[in-house]
Amino acid sequence: MIYWILTSVIVLAVTFFLVMNMKAFGAVPKGKRLKRIRQSKLYKNKQFQNISYTPSIAEGHKMSRVTYDFFLGKKDPLLKPLKPIPALHTDLKTIDKNEDVFIWLGHSSYYLQTNGVSFLIDPVLSAYGSPFKYFNKAFKGSDIYTPEDIPNIDYLVITHDHFDHLDYPTVQSIRERTGMAILPLGVGAHLERWGYPESSLIEEEWGAEVVLKNNIQLVFSPARHFSGRRIRKNDTLWTSYVLITPTKKIFLGGDSGYDSHFKMIGDKYGPFHYAILENGQYGEAWRYIHTLPEEVIQAGLDLKAKRVIPVHTSKFALALHPWNEPLQKIAELGKEKELPILTPMIGQVVHLNDPSQQFRDWWED
Repeated sequence: MIYWILTSVIVLAVTFFLVMNMKAFGAVPKGKRLKRIRQSKLYKNKQFQNISYTPSIAEGHKMSRVTYDFFLGKKDPLLKPLKPIPALHTDLKTIDKNEDVFIWLGHSSYYLQTNGVSFLIDPVLSAYGSPFKYFNKAFKGSDIYTPEDIPNIDYLVITHDHFDHLDYPTVQSIRERTGMAILPLGVGAHLERWGYPESSLIEEEWGAEVVLKNNIQLVFSPARHFSGRRIRKNDTLWTSYVLITPTKKIFLGGDSGYDSHFKMIGDKYGPFHYAILENGQYGEAWRYIHTLPEEVIQAGLDLKAKRVIPVHTSKFALALHPWNEPLQKIAELGKEKELPILTPMIGQVVHLNDPSQQFRDWWED
């Protein structure tokens, strides 16, 4: 009996070691990067902290129950779409560099081009939003873009290191077509393991301001979330971004629960022409780390945004709400609050210099 117990422990330990050393899991910050992390004012008690106290699970909920419901509980029949997601395949490589456009690639991935500079944000263009090819499969129709569709880009922008925002196969595949990578502090460890030279990384913490090509300014701004690709949480930072160009201001939200930082950012940098905000994969139990639809609207108002583009939806089932509920709710709430909500299909071009552009309720098809 002791022999079999020891053998089982050894096998499990070896398996765990091999899995954690897969390239998809990235790397642990060390050396100069770890020294920078430990010197950060945002890093306390051996992990990065949010502005406000942020439990993983909201009061009145238990992790055991949330886990059971997610994996074993009864699912909504519309948790996943019954038909392929409507989408357009716009050729990103033929877009005129003089055009200012936003193109949603599904979930939180999007291509942004403004003032002659191109950005690719949180690209997850694999069939699975996880390190394993059996969990978190993309909805049919939502996966029409692959890494091969990505043109040469000036800046790869990552908001945090969760697998549904930082995809190893995608980021590794586009390495030779990427000028610079913009990352929150600590996340550079993953990209360096994947072959990105240190000289190609712009890796900062909240409050940092950097000047990019064509006189574009980027500010690392707060978000209310968490991080981690391995067992340990919050050893890398998460962030939102303020993008200030000579002609417009755009807020790149990333993942975030609602908090005072939206108003702080709006008061300091607003009003914004566009706010790209997380809207989806939410639940009452997770409200501290993911916004509910009504909170997305309030965040847009706090930011003094003229228009909101919702993302983080329609590709993966990471929560228990119907797949189309986030878009239904945000569209209705936007009308109530008179806040324009732009809802393009995956691949549909949003012309950022055309405020009159309209989009249909494609999720009702």
